[in-house]
Amino acid sequence: MPITFHIPGALRGFADGRSQVEVDETVATLADALQALWVACPGIRDRVVTEQGLIREHINIFVGIEDVRYTGGLATPIPPRTEISIVPAVSGG
Repeated sequence: MPITFHIPGALRGFADGRSQVEVDETVATLADALQALWVACPGIRDRVVTEQGLIREHINIFVGIEDVRYTGGLATPIPPRTEISIVPAVSGG
């Protein structure tokens, strides 16, 4: 069952210009799904997670419509055919 990642404009250069990347891995958690994304698009990794493998402060990740900060972070369960959105934080002033 494919997992679809929605890639923001700022990271599309690391995904061959694609706005969506599908991975056909069977995954249990967000950490597993991200690992599959790193295989498909290795350049995205360092922009999304820290050297310790934690989601960067300025990156929001949504599984469906749920912010993973409130659903278990990297341990968030991933059902089949899930859509995962990577959203950089936006600020202004």
